Amino acid sequence: MSSENLRPGGVSRRNVLGYSAAAAALAGTSLAGAGAAHAAVSTTPLSPQVLDRIKKGERLRLRELGIIIGTLPTGKHNAITDVPGVQVGYTTLIFDRPGIARTGVTIIKPRTEPMQNNWCHAGWFSHNGNGEMTGTHWIDETGMLTSVIGITTTSQVGVVRDALIKIGLETLPDLEFLLPVVAETYDGSMNDLSGSWIKDEHVRHAYASAKGGPVREGNVGGGTGMHYFDFKGGSGTSSRIVSYAGKDYTVGVFVQTNYGSRQREYYRVNGAPVGKEITYDEVPRSGPPAGHHSCIAIIATDAPFLPAQCKRLAMRAGIGLGATGGIADNNSGDMYLAFSTANDVRQDVVPDYYPATSIPDAEITPFMHAVSEAFQEAAHNSATKARTLAGFQTTLYELPLDRLVEIVQEHQLYGPGFSG
Repeated sequence: MSSENLRPGGVSRRNVLGYSAAAAALAGTSLAGAGAAHAAVSTTPLSPQVLDRIKKGERLRLRELGIIIGTLPTGKHNAITDVPGVQVGYTTLIFDRPGIARTGVTIIKPRTEPMQNNWCHAGWFSHNGNGEMTGTHWIDETGMLTSVIGITTTSQVGVVRDALIKIGLETLPDLEFLLPVVAETYDGSMNDLSGSWIKDEHVRHAYASAKGGPVREGNVGGGTGMHYFDFKGGSGTSSRIVSYAGKDYTVGVFVQTNYGSRQREYYRVNGAPVGKEITYDEVPRSGPPAGHHSCIAIIATDAPFLPAQCKRLAMRAGIGLGATGGIADNNSGDMYLAFSTANDVRQDVVPDYYPATSIPDAEITPFMHAVSEAFQEAAHNSATKARTLAGFQTTLYELPLDRLVEIVQEHQLYGPGFSG
């Protein structure tokens, strides 16, 4: 590696993106002695074209493998960015000197305009509270999301929060008040936390790079050093379309996975016991210590939901987590935030009254259904797109896609399950 990649305080484009031979592909690293990823390809019901892509080392989304979660249709990109105005940006840091960095920052912008001008109705839920999500007291108090959302590693929530405040002040110099929402999951087994690698410029890069359209998944952004049921996990997303009163609405979910144990809580895909059948002899477990299990979920919708309804949506992410095999254990930080972009809650020109519409509570069950489905697919995408990564204290191995398809096909339990 060149020194250009190694200075965590530098501002070169290559360093800000965390480029190295490994990071360029967001794949494995050059750490000496790192084990090779599972490479065997067994007989599966995959098409020859898809099987060839897997043999070449390509990582694919769940639906590219023919595995369908649930019954609702997806949006165009099957991502949180299918909700109009929502954007996602990343900074990914992967380097080995002067210390080992496997970390990053994810930024989710709920609106294309500055959030300080137009807030969103929002609600959040703590499934288990061994974690952090800043700004939630204000959400409880007002039912409003007043900032963009950051997701990162446990030890650097404050750095991301402070940078977002600076960006807010630069965007609107007269701004007097801002409580950013920043959440975390723990990457300490992969990332040397003593290095405090994330700096102001890394947050700014993630913020500036946020865009709509397709969203990268796996070893990117805040999800760079995370695990998923003893496989490599990270960042994942999915969306669902819900029809109501003659109009189609979108529910999008973004997750940063860092939970699950193959041995204790069997990893399930459409009910198929993937974690039980892929043994540690087949794909080694050398992940973080037991108990380091967390997940952050961000749910967006363009359906008109009021704050209490947003909280009800957020709670349903826990149904999706349970369907994958997660249990939100005692040491887990599982926190979910939902927001609606449908109603304008303007702050630049405050009216005498805020007009607001909402879907009746009696009609929101399909939207809850959408959250559960999209969460599951987003979580699975975080693993199917992730690559083997060696880090600070361990190596996390990628989920073998051929075996995943084979097991799901064998255990055709419910729903469409498999489209191949």
